[in-house]
Amino acid sequence: WFLEYNPAEVISRVTCPVMALNGSMDMQVLCKDNLSVIKNNLPHNERSAIKEYDSLNHLFRNCTIATALDYGAIEETISEKVLEDIAGWINSVVLP
Repeated sequence: WFLEYNPAEVISRVTCPVMALNGSMDMQVLCKDNLSVIKNNLPHNERSAIKEYDSLNHLFRNCTIATALDYGAIEETISEKVLEDIAGWINSVVLP
């Protein structure tokens, strides 16, 4: 089912603001493939945000090697920049 599923059809019907984030070092959800599908199919909404974070992995942790085997060696829980961006986006959508 996952191999045949095409998310573009569903993405094209989304009407609410969307925040789509990916780390450039994400090897579980490939950034370029994922964000390009979202960008190309998400209806325009000035409140939506699509962003790639350089050198972050799937867990939004800074890394130099992009494998899940390194997750335990990274002390960072999540990039502070990602948290700031998420909070800012939520405030921009919720607050007038």
